[in-house]
Amino acid sequence: MKYNIALLKGDGIGPEIVDSAVRVLEKIGAKYGHEFCFTSYLIGGAAIDACGEPLPKETVEGCLASDSVLLGAVGGPKWDTLPGNCRPEKALLGIRAAMGLFTNLRPAKLYPALKDECPLRADIVENGFDIMIVRELTGGIYFGERGMRQGKWGEEAYDTECYSRMEIERIAKVAFETALKRNKRVISIDKANVLESSRLWRKIMHETAEKYPTVQYSDMLVDNAAMELVRNPAQFDVVVTSNMFGDILSDEASQITGSIGMLPSASLGETARGLYEPIHGSAPDIAGQHKANPIATILSAGMMLLHSFGLSKENADIVNAVDAVLAAGYRTADLSHGAPYLSTEEITDKILEQI
Repeated sequence: MKYNIALLKGDGIGPEIVDSAVRVLEKIGAKYGHEFCFTSYLIGGAAIDACGEPLPKETVEGCLASDSVLLGAVGGPKWDTLPGNCRPEKALLGIRAAMGLFTNLRPAKLYPALKDECPLRADIVENGFDIMIVRELTGGIYFGERGMRQGKWGEEAYDTECYSRMEIERIAKVAFETALKRNKRVISIDKANVLESSRLWRKIMHETAEKYPTVQYSDMLVDNAAMELVRNPAQFDVVVTSNMFGDILSDEASQITGSIGMLPSASLGETARGLYEPIHGSAPDIAGQHKANPIATILSAGMMLLHSFGLSKENADIVNAVDAVLAAGYRTADLSHGAPYLSTEEITDKILEQI
């Protein structure tokens, strides 16, 4: 099979980690007889420097014409003084909207070889954990009405949380369908004791749960969920939540896995085309030093194979290769604690050897 993949390398360590993922995809292609064709487009700060805007029209068109998209990272202090609508991060919201990506899948898995990296007590993570956070991506407070006005105490700012039935129903379906392929448990996170938007969210989640009788369903308030993630993370299988809550909880979950450099993500819509990226940032302080951990991006490429192309065995090869490399004791700079470590290219070489 032939697949056309748009590469958005972006800023900072983005080009390095995307290059590593491309090498892994090429190895998978050679092993299984697939042809992956890569086309690079500008995004973020690199796009601002080249053409004055974070998300050029050519980039959007290229992504929409591709079979799927692999993104590195955007942003850096060089562009921090730009107005909000001109900053590199604006491109992320723009490309997600253009591609119609309303679901963000963020797995948080504690690898057995990295148990000592987890900041939680050993007895809490003795059996590890494997969580899939299903985050609504294009609604909620990040996309609601906002502005500045004169209020009771003078100047004030406001942001509005809004969710429609349609938005909640489609993310609920993704969560329950995902659970059917895992351990058949869904926990919905909301703030229904305070927020009207959460009350509608909870109502529709309950309606959807009735259509999936084999899936164990429960609700949890977001403040309690933040505590439970560090008290007993193994209780979670599939977590579904709103845009802002998902943004916060997925970052919390990333920290209890040992390193944010290990965690991939997938942004999906109604079609098979998706946007795949590591959840970490551009890390400009280590860009070009060969210290970046490419594993999250490599695993993101694996998620692309699984979710967009239906290549489950090929994705399993990547996941198993990462497991084997970690089990053998190989580490990148973020996991080395001052001990000798492998460069971005060297850890990629080790993963390639296992495929």
